[in-house]
Amino acid sequence: MSTPEYDSLVACIGSGVSGICVGAQLKRWYNETDIVFFDRQKTAGGTWALNTYPGIACDVPAPLYSLSFEQNANWSTIFPPGQEIQEYLDGVATKYDLRSKTRFGSEVKSCIWDGDRQLWTLSVQDLSTGETYSHTCRILFSSCGQLVQPNELDVPGSETFKGHMFHSARWRKDVDCTGKRVIVIGNGCTATQIVPQLLKDSPPASLTQIVRSKHWILPQPGIQYTPKLRRILNNVPVALWLLRLVIFLAAEISFGFFYTNKLAARFRSKATSRAEAYMRSQCPPEWHDALIPKFELGCKRRVFDPGYLKSLHDPRVHVETRATTRVVPEGIQLADGTVLEADVIVLANGFQTNNFFDRIHVVGENGKTVQEHWSQFGGAGAYNCSALSGFPNFFMILGPNAGTGHTSAIMAAENSVNYALRMLQPVLSGGRKTINLKSDAEHSYVSAMQAALAKRVWSTGCSSWYVSENKWNAMVYPWTQAHYWFRSVFPVWQDWVLQ
Repeated sequence: MSTPEYDSLVACIGSGVSGICVGAQLKRWYNETDIVFFDRQKTAGGTWALNTYPGIACDVPAPLYSLSFEQNANWSTIFPPGQEIQEYLDGVATKYDLRSKTRFGSEVKSCIWDGDRQLWTLSVQDLSTGETYSHTCRILFSSCGQLVQPNELDVPGSETFKGHMFHSARWRKDVDCTGKRVIVIGNGCTATQIVPQLLKDSPPASLTQIVRSKHWILPQPGIQYTPKLRRILNNVPVALWLLRLVIFLAAEISFGFFYTNKLAARFRSKATSRAEAYMRSQCPPEWHDALIPKFELGCKRRVFDPGYLKSLHDPRVHVETRATTRVVPEGIQLADGTVLEADVIVLANGFQTNNFFDRIHVVGENGKTVQEHWSQFGGAGAYNCSALSGFPNFFMILGPNAGTGHTSAIMAAENSVNYALRMLQPVLSGGRKTINLKSDAEHSYVSAMQAALAKRVWSTGCSSWYVSENKWNAMVYPWTQAHYWFRSVFPVWQDWVLQ
């Protein structure tokens, strides 16, 4: 038997939702198990393994926020808690035996294409020992995720604080907030989940929420997972698929909301009025000006209300809109000199977005890095949100612009995986060694992507994590998920070179 010319046929950076999908589909489609995953964390699950803050839950209906080939009839609610999603992902990873192929506590430092050997060489650090080793593969997947690296607090003085300060994605379970003075910085989806749950589970003496931007908050959809519904979903063969289809179609129809034409504008205006009426009916009047946005609904990601607005009636809660200038030993100092005293400060200020591979040095053909490659465009971009010219056998799952403002990221990830595996079939079968994207195809696609994004509501002026400071949007897909599915099922082979 000949010695393999590589350490594994396939390598995948990350073992979150996207990585799990890569491993499962590789097994289902090709019965291929020669894959190694590398993950900095100690367990699979990605963002759902990392984020364990009070109240964490999915904000996409569960039948859609799941893999099409691993449907679950027994969700507890339509928006299940994070632990339940993690258990679901654990189950999929176990079914396809992915943990045995994963090197946890391992950080990929660099990925360099070797044109002579037609292999990728990864430099990997074992985080427990600090030792670095090499790993070679024919095919490389990046499943690093988009919401991984927490934002730093953008005011000085954090190191001086005498209490406990931590990001929501690094929740300190050893810190009990009961009877403490708590400050929560932020009011996006994460903060609106933390505030009511913290008041319930670990009642603080006071809770001050520092609001630095506004979000439209909508009532949660009313689908209930009753025992009767679960019986139907478990016993009627097509019921699960029908429920998923109905939710998918409703989400796809809502995409018309994001265009900037007159019809969409009228639709948004009516929806904005309904959202404002809801917020005014649920929120204490003294916080209306602080929380109700002036921009159109859709410009930022909507937030479904988990009981947040009603929780603001709690006398322990205070909403603060004055600008913060620094962290001091006692708490947070405001622009007027006022100090908000605190024992615990929770940062719910989001993640670093629009910057891919900031921790990994990826080098393709001719020694060009990913960052050098993207400098020609003005920001991150990828053909079908997953491929770059000059980077053979390399696919990103949930890469630039794969995010969605209206439907499920898991569906987008699955479409991306399926596309990559279709394109890689000649390599996986052994008929070819490389597949490489043509440069002109990439340029045309990225240009069309940014042109379409300029005609969507995300570009209408509000500040959001979708758009970078230079107005480049590398986060959101400007068409429907059905459009992405079609492109992924029917690839344009003439845009590629096989060798």
